[in-house]
Amino acid sequence: MDIELGIQNVARPVSFSTDASADEVSQIIEKAMADNRTINLTDDKGRRIVVPAGALGYALIGSETKHAVGFGAL
Repeated sequence: MDIELGIQNVARPVSFSTDASADEVSQIIEKAMADNRTINLTDDKGRRIVVPAGALGYALIGSETKHAVGFGAL
């Protein structure tokens, strides 16, 4: 799952992939925003992404379906 987080006053978004489902990521972000705490996510390489909830501008959560690559998908 591809995730993109836009941070206020930062020109470039934070983009990464995670093994978590779209619902799990959405719940983590919603809970952090409601409690005004940090958003703690882990990417598929085991790195932790920590963003203050108040600094989050937007979150794009990619689809869970894998897209086919190559000519066989036509």
